[in-house]
Amino acid sequence: MRWWMFILAGAAAAALPAWAADGAVEGAPYHSPPAVSAPAPTDQSTLELTWDNGTRRWSVGWYTGAGSWVGNDFDSSTLKTSYVKILKFKMYTRNDWPNTTWDGFRIGFYSFGGGVPGSRLWPTSGSGYFFRPSSGTGHVWVECDINWTCPSVKFLAAQEQFYNWPNCDPWSVDNNPTFLRHSWNYYGGQWGPLSGVNITIGPYYNLMIRVLVETGVEYPGVLPSSIGRVKALYY
Repeated sequence: MRWWMFILAGAAAAALPAWAADGAVEGAPYHSPPAVSAPAPTDQSTLELTWDNGTRRWSVGWYTGAGSWVGNDFDSSTLKTSYVKILKFKMYTRNDWPNTTWDGFRIGFYSFGGGVPGSRLWPTSGSGYFFRPSSGTGHVWVECDINWTCPSVKFLAAQEQFYNWPNCDPWSVDNNPTFLRHSWNYYGGQWGPLSGVNITIGPYYNLMIRVLVETGVEYPGVLPSSIGRVKALYY
């Protein structure tokens, strides 16, 4: 038997931080096994970056989707590489709640300096890349091809719900009660830790958002030949 919790706006919400938002939360008394697709073992340069443990605890949908972003920060410098090519954006979601179809959402990658998310790096124009899943039923990992080399070793992979509840694809948090402090929420023009949201999902705040990356790549336009020409101007 499934149960819903609806958190309505009220006077108490006004005292919460600007990044708080209202939404609906669903968590069945069982945990669906995630369909995790592991990187090919023959390709040692392909890695999946994640902070979640693979088991969902809550599905969440904002009442107002436009301008409501959630995302995970990652640090590719720990991979001993100067740049990474982001191959795929992955999110654990579902098409059977709050409605019974895929609606789509926006994807964006942001800089992450000084311990907080910054300006958007990709896409370079517009308001985010719109992606609508086309396959999968129930609780599934959906994947969006990105194929973009990130100019920063630290970045935030984020999702904007875009549509209003209940015509939306929910985001998920895992069942780890320890907040790893890498999941964020953007609302009302401000980023803040996901633990500050005005919905009852605590103590579960680790987003099920991942990225598949390729290491050992060079940033486009920065090649050894061009570097040599630049050095020749000074030596």
